[in-house]
Amino acid sequence: MPDLLIELFSEEIPARMQAKAREDLKKLVTDGLVEAGLTYASAGAFSTPRRLVLSVEGLTSESRPVREERKGPSVSAPAQAVEGFLRSTGLTLDQLERRADKKGETFYAVVEKPGRQAAEIVAEVLEGVIRSFPWPKSMRWGAGSLRWVRPLQSILCLLSDETGAHVVPLTVDGIVAGNTTEGHRFMGMGRFTVTGFDDYAVKLKRAKVVLDSAEREAAIWQGAQNLAFAAGMEVVADPGLLTEVAGLVEWPVPLMGRIADQFLALPPEVLQTSMKEHQKFFSVRNPKTGRIEGFVTVANIEAADGGEVILKGNQKVLAARLSDAKFFWENDLRVAKAGMGEWVEGLKSVTFHNKLGSQADRIDRIAALAREIAPLVGADADDAERAARLAKLDLRSAMVGEFPELQGVMGRYYALEAGEKASVADAARDHWRPKGESDSVPVEPVSVAVALADKIDTLTGFWAIDEKPTGSKDPFALRRAALGVIRLVLGNGYKLDLLLQLLNSIELHYEAANRAALPALEAKIEQDKRVKEAFIEQVKKQLGDDVVVTHPDELRDRSNRMFARYGGLSGDQLRLTHAKLSDLLSFFHDRLKVYLKDQGVRHDIIDACLAMPGNDDLTLLVKRATALSEVLKTEDGANLLQGFKRANNILSQAEAKDGVEYSFGADLKFAETDEERALFAALDKAEATITPAMQAEDFGTAMAAMAALRAPIDAFFTAVQVNSDNQIVRRNRLNLLHRIRAVCSGVADLTRIEG
Repeated sequence: MPDLLIELFSEEIPARMQAKAREDLKKLVTDGLVEAGLTYASAGAFSTPRRLVLSVEGLTSESRPVREERKGPSVSAPAQAVEGFLRSTGLTLDQLERRADKKGETFYAVVEKPGRQAAEIVAEVLEGVIRSFPWPKSMRWGAGSLRWVRPLQSILCLLSDETGAHVVPLTVDGIVAGNTTEGHRFMGMGRFTVTGFDDYAVKLKRAKVVLDSAEREAAIWQGAQNLAFAAGMEVVADPGLLTEVAGLVEWPVPLMGRIADQFLALPPEVLQTSMKEHQKFFSVRNPKTGRIEGFVTVANIEAADGGEVILKGNQKVLAARLSDAKFFWENDLRVAKAGMGEWVEGLKSVTFHNKLGSQADRIDRIAALAREIAPLVGADADDAERAARLAKLDLRSAMVGEFPELQGVMGRYYALEAGEKASVADAARDHWRPKGESDSVPVEPVSVAVALADKIDTLTGFWAIDEKPTGSKDPFALRRAALGVIRLVLGNGYKLDLLLQLLNSIELHYEAANRAALPALEAKIEQDKRVKEAFIEQVKKQLGDDVVVTHPDELRDRSNRMFARYGGLSGDQLRLTHAKLSDLLSFFHDRLKVYLKDQGVRHDIIDACLAMPGNDDLTLLVKRATALSEVLKTEDGANLLQGFKRANNILSQAEAKDGVEYSFGADLKFAETDEERALFAALDKAEATITPAMQAEDFGTAMAAMAALRAPIDAFFTAVQVNSDNQIVRRNRLNLLHRIRAVCSGVADLTRIEG
């Protein structure tokens, strides 16, 4: 079996594209070979800044012959149908077979395709891959029509077996495939011939090219650590930068330099970000001072002077960059020490969204909402409001203008310089979190209050203007915002009535939109008590059946306040408002399902818990779902579910047939069997345990008590015929089944559990 070696040699490929490109090359080529009838043992893809490489081992030398039968139209079908079938098969009428079936005779086409040599298939597949390669961006050059990420210079394509290495005959846009390549741009030895992958890798190494990106990463990291260790310092780990730098060099040579003393007073995040973004330098930290005092750059050449000239050039450019950063820092400090009023005014002219006002409007809403949330998370309301008003001011700073990724980080520095409390300053840094799945959540109460307010304001605002995520499109990162709220609440174990906070936020949006008309509107509405009461009921009804309201008094108070300010809204507007509110809560539930699914909780278990009161209390909901999930993994839990469903089915059928509801209480005196009496006793015991456990939110105890019903329910159905001929006994047993349903449904809606 031959081995295949492919190299596509070009000008420099952007580092950010290399990983996906090598995987695309591997998938597209191997999929094409398999589809054409070849098989292979293994395949590996590699990349350097100037080449994509694929090695395929154990490729079959030719494809197998294929015999394909296709059923066509009836012999009596119209001529047009027969002609269409002939065109699709490439056969003539006399080449078709006639076969009898139930409806008469039918045409069949038998197409036989002989096996093809591997070289022919490889050439065909590789040309198609090259011409349609999925680069994020590509270009044309010269007079040709081929598009590639950068000008493609040569193609190496070899099939090697025991008879030797053979060039696959292939020409793409004037580029003829061969068996030669070249090494390092400056330290290489010109073009050279290769006979297979092993020979290719060895000769590339001699020509100063490390083919494997993982090997280049390891060499860079080890070299950087050795240099830092020798100087008594340590390299700041940055896996993303390491991967990027490995995609910039074919022969990595780490070099270490020092940062000039005049820049050492800059915040370490500024130094690290500036060096990473502008120079692709690794930061080197002094473990004794905690300061960033040096850098490691990676050259692509072994210099005769040991890299001294390279380092001098890099330090000169770095000094210019850090001079800019120093200027930004000093200018921003001047504004911060003056109270940041300049930035407050500046945000008034910055539009957050043309339908949601300016950044200053948004900050007002977040501050008011953070004040409402603060007591629920153990934060001081004044501190939370103050933190919210300061948290986004660094967006107007020169430093964040240059390095947007430092938003929040710089806000903390500026707040401290302005004399703010540490907790307030920390909120400026932390309220953006979590930014992604791998990001941790803040735990300080003030930071949590502002982070929740920020994300809830974003969600309610974009929901109000119908800018919701659709399919894979989420331009305003609303899924991430909802998941952020979920992680903030669950990660800190807070009990938060999400529905009320969404209403709070909606109120703030309406207040901003109707501020000018509020005084006259409030005076008018206060005179009409009857309309006010109708409004409150309308609010409760229009939340929808899927929203389980567990705090009606608080909801009534909220509705009173909303009516006093926005009662002038039409009925259609109110219905739309509360439909959006219900839809937004459902969106949170969908995000929660995704979050819990990753933790092993099934979607139907979550649905069973969502149907219970308190489904806007995320912590309560997860505790219930987790406890139910654990119970259903046990034998008792799984069997209890079957017993419950049997009881529910029998009861539902009887109620539908009789037109009555059997829920008036079963009486022990009508029990005829020991199994019935045992079930009565078991239900009494379960209720006595479940009721206080549910009130105490001790779901584990409640679920265990429910699972203990498994044995008496099984025994009951084994020994007792529910639909007895004695109607009194039958009604009593149906009422007993209702008790089973009621006891279990007090824990979760088990009808929603699958299986």
